[in-house]
Amino acid sequence: MSEIRDLGHSTAPDDSYLDEMARQTRARAEQAAEWVSDFTGAPVTSRSGIAAGLDAAEGDLTGLLHTIHDLAETAFEEFDSVAAIASVLENHGVDVETGLYGVKTTLRATTGSGDGRTIAILAEYDALPEIGHACGHNIIATAGVGAFLALHALYEKDPAAVPGTVVLLGTPAEEGHSGKEVMARAGAFDGVDAAIMVHGYGYDCADQVWLGRRLLKVTYSGVAAHASAQPFMGRNALDAANLFYQGLGLMRQQMPPISRLHAVITDGGTRPSIITESATVQCYVRSKFPETLKELSDRVEDAAKGAALMTGTGVTVDWDEHPPSLPVRTNSPLTARWAEHEQTRGRQPLPAGVLDESIAASTDFGNVSYRIPGIHPLIKTADAEVALHTREFAAAAKTPAAESAALDGAYGLACTALDFLADDALAAAVTDEFARDGGAIDVEHFFD
Repeated sequence: MSEIRDLGHSTAPDDSYLDEMARQTRARAEQAAEWVSDFTGAPVTSRSGIAAGLDAAEGDLTGLLHTIHDLAETAFEEFDSVAAIASVLENHGVDVETGLYGVKTTLRATTGSGDGRTIAILAEYDALPEIGHACGHNIIATAGVGAFLALHALYEKDPAAVPGTVVLLGTPAEEGHSGKEVMARAGAFDGVDAAIMVHGYGYDCADQVWLGRRLLKVTYSGVAAHASAQPFMGRNALDAANLFYQGLGLMRQQMPPISRLHAVITDGGTRPSIITESATVQCYVRSKFPETLKELSDRVEDAAKGAALMTGTGVTVDWDEHPPSLPVRTNSPLTARWAEHEQTRGRQPLPAGVLDESIAASTDFGNVSYRIPGIHPLIKTADAEVALHTREFAAAAKTPAAESAALDGAYGLACTALDFLADDALAAAVTDEFARDGGAIDVEHFFD
C-alpha cells in the first residue's frame, strides 16, 4: 500500500501551468513590435507641459496614494477617500462636486475650454473587505487625479492648449457593486464622448480581456421532516442545491473556453437529522462577450429550475443584486495613443494576445465601454507572479513601484485625453471604430 499523505492539510497547487504561461508570455513579448499610432495627437509641446504639471503635483499625488491605501474603505463607504481626493484638487484650485448621481461617494470636477469634445478620466478608490487595496484602486485614483491636475495646470497656463472638456469622475464601488453602472443610469456619462482609466497589474499591457459578469442567487424551498423516522415526508432543498451545483460543474465542459462559473452553497440546513427546508446557492456567471454571457445565463437558470423539478422543491432565481458588468470593449485608436505615451516613460505595453486571456477578471468599466468609446489599460505595479486580490498585491500597491505606476499612468491618461480633444482625425477614428464594433447598446436592459 502506498503511503497516504498528511490528510490534515491540503496539497499545494502545482505552479507548472502558470510557469509555462509566463514563459510563453515572455516569448510573445519579445516578438511584440513597438507601438506606432496612425495619428499625431496633440502638439508635442503640450507633453512637456503635462510632465511639468505632474512634477509640480508629485508630492500631493504620492501622499494621496498612501492615504487612500491606508483608509481602505469598501464599496459605497469611501467617504474619507473622496474627501482626501477633493482636498488635493481644491488645493490646486479645482472646484469639486461630491455626492452626485444618487451615490454619496461620487466625485466630479471639470476643466478645459468647455467647447468641442468631452473626455472623462475615471478614478476608482474602493478597497476589498479584509485585504484592503489588493486591486490597487488607490493607484487608479492617483493616476486619474494626476492626469486631471496636469491638464488643469496646462489649461490655466494656456486655455487654448486644452480645446475641449476634461471631466474627472470619481467612481465608487467597483468591487462587486458596479458603481459605474449606477452612475451611468443616473446620467454621469451623458454628453461624454470617451472615457479612459488605468489599472495596476503585474504587466504593462495596453489591451487585455475583461469578462462580463452576472450575480445569481438561487433559493430552494423544501419540506422539513425527520431524516430517520419519516424522510419520505420531506422535500430536500439541500439535494436541489447539490444537484444545481453539480450541474454547473458538468456544464463547464460545454462552455466557451474562457467562460466561467463559480458557486458556493451559503445555506444548506442546520442539522443532519432534519430534511433541509431551505438552501441557497450564490453564483457568478462570466463570459467574454455580452451575447455569450446572456446565453450562459439562460443555461444556468435552466439548470437551477431543473434541480427543483428533480427534487420536488420550490425555487426562486434572483439575478443581479447589483448591476451586471459587461466585458470591456477596447478602442484601438485610443489604445495606440496610450501605448505610445507610455513608451516615452520607459514602459513597453503589451498588445492584445500576449498575455493569456484565460486569466481574466471583470470590471464595471465594461458597461461604460458599451456606451461610449473607452480604454482600460494595465500598468505594471508588482511582479508578474503577484495576482490581483491578494495580500501580496495590497502590499505592492504602496511601494515605490506603485508610485511610479500612478505617475506614469497619469502621464499616459493626460496625453491620451488631450490627443482625443485636439486631433480631429483621431477622434473620428475612435468614433468610427466604436460604430463598427456595434455602437452603443442598451446596457441597462440588455439582460431583460
